[in-house]
Amino acid sequence: MADVDAGGGDRMALAVLAQYRMATTEQMHLILNPGVRIEQTRRRLAKLRAEGLVDRITMPQAGRTRVWFPTQYGVQVACEWPELRGRRPSKTVSDRTAVRLRVGHALTVTETGLAFLQDARRRGELCRPLDWIPEVYHPIGSGEAVIPDALLYYRRGRDGGEGAMLRAFVEVDRATMGPERLAAKLTAYARLYDYMPAPAPGRRHRQTCQEPVREEWRRHYPLFPRLLFVLDGTGPAGIETRIKALRAAAADPALAGFLHNVPVLVAPLVEVLQGGPAEPVWHPVRDPGGTVSWIHSPGLDTPRAAPAHRGAAAAHHPDHSWSQRWTAS
Repeated sequence: MADVDAGGGDRMALAVLAQYRMATTEQMHLILNPGVRIEQTRRRLAKLRAEGLVDRITMPQAGRTRVWFPTQYGVQVACEWPELRGRRPSKTVSDRTAVRLRVGHALTVTETGLAFLQDARRRGELCRPLDWIPEVYHPIGSGEAVIPDALLYYRRGRDGGEGAMLRAFVEVDRATMGPERLAAKLTAYARLYDYMPAPAPGRRHRQTCQEPVREEWRRHYPLFPRLLFVLDGTGPAGIETRIKALRAAAADPALAGFLHNVPVLVAPLVEVLQGGPAEPVWHPVRDPGGTVSWIHSPGLDTPRAAPAHRGAAAAHHPDHSWSQRWTAS
């Protein structure tokens, strides 16, 4: 096995790439150790590449930015570790062509996770690099599944003190699908909320005499994670259209029970990056008049009036899109 310093920076760097799928050098530096010089991160990644654990591609249209990803060997090594055991990395996670074609979406997901990680550090709260888990598979029956772009674990309150554990499914939308298809994800999550797997034929009789069948998600979470939509890849008008589509879908009476129990929020990525995810930049899909922070529970916080000019934060980004820079050539 390659000389990975167990418990140290090499191990964490490989674990992050195996879990996140890909990241730029700067993202890796900010995720792993922003308090040191970036040259240390570059040397660490070069070492892991020399050992055959990671590889990279160069994005010529983005200032020759290097994008790092795990090799098949690196995935094999990392997935033996307890912190990554049970992960289901994509079969193409180590394919250079697949990496190049997925780079726009994957790096935007990584940047979104980095925003939550940095926000927790600023606030003295707990969100570690491996608390951002992309593409967790959740079956909903008939061979279908819900696979959020990421599952987030976040603990409010200072480490060692009183606090509350929050969980969120995060969907990063880059406007590559129509607003109706985006809004249809609400129905998919409502199905996940209600989904109870049928017992195996041999167990059906025994279960009728014992405990009732429970929803599948309760095997993994004490509460259903809140649902966060992060919008990018379009300007203020496109953002507004997509928020309206989500709100129209939320008006379906069939979703009332799900939406009553699960906070569903939506925010533009540029606003999340500018102020941090904990700022009141999130629009509840059931409240068209205000914005809230994602970390507050519904009913306990007062929504603020929505900003008159939604594009104010985006004015600092000429393309109104963080991910525009990563469009693969």
